[in-house]
Amino acid sequence: LVGLITRRPEVRVLPPLLFIFGAHPGACACFPPLHPMVYSLTMEQAEQITHQQLSDKQLAVAIESILFVSGRPLEYTELRKLLAINDKRLASALQTLAYDLASQGRGIRLQSSGEQVQLVTAPENARYIAALLGLPQTAKLTTAALETLSVIAYRQPITRGQIEAMRGVNSDRALASLLQHGLVAEIGRAQTIGRPALFSTTTEFLQQFGLSKLADLPHITISSIDGAQSNRAAETKPTSTTQQSKTESEG
Repeated sequence: LVGLITRRPEVRVLPPLLFIFGAHPGACACFPPLHPMVYSLTMEQAEQITHQQLSDKQLAVAIESILFVSGRPLEYTELRKLLAINDKRLASALQTLAYDLASQGRGIRLQSSGEQVQLVTAPENARYIAALLGLPQTAKLTTAALETLSVIAYRQPITRGQIEAMRGVNSDRALASLLQHGLVAEIGRAQTIGRPALFSTTTEFLQQFGLSKLADLPHITISSIDGAQSNRAAETKPTSTTQQSKTESEG
């Protein structure tokens, strides 16, 4: 294809010409003849064709450069617009970049949270980064805060009432501590009576626990937890009944 840039923002693309060479340079034929059909493409369409022809590796390198310069999490929509690619190409390129950074033992990792992605330092180098910035290497959380954080991590988005229903105790102080440390955040309101606040983990949570995405959390079966809670409740009920019967018999 031959592209000729004109004064207008468009590209004139000529169809391919087939040349058949003979025994010497003078003997050749050209198909089609001298008046090919001209196709007009806008500059944006031409750029999209160019980007679509890039390999996943090339797109991954481009994304790495963009994220490095941005210095902040970028939305998937921003990357799709910058690279002029679709969702499938972006997902494949991000997967390639994440694999390359991790498999090569690089000092940075690709971190995804919801519809955002950013570059973060490798978790094994946290102590060096903390020493450089003068930050404490560990943050102490109470048992209640850790339990609350676990509930939010595996059940997000979740309301305060749902957290307390699972834990069986008031979680105001534990939740306030997590909010203060930036490990969880309010992300909206539930579409129920009273419109209670919904809480979810943050990118800070992923970074502090050395995770690239929520899917990297240790796998547990939520139904087994619910079953265990039901079993504990069932075990305590007969005990109370037995004790009541014993009291009545003694009376």
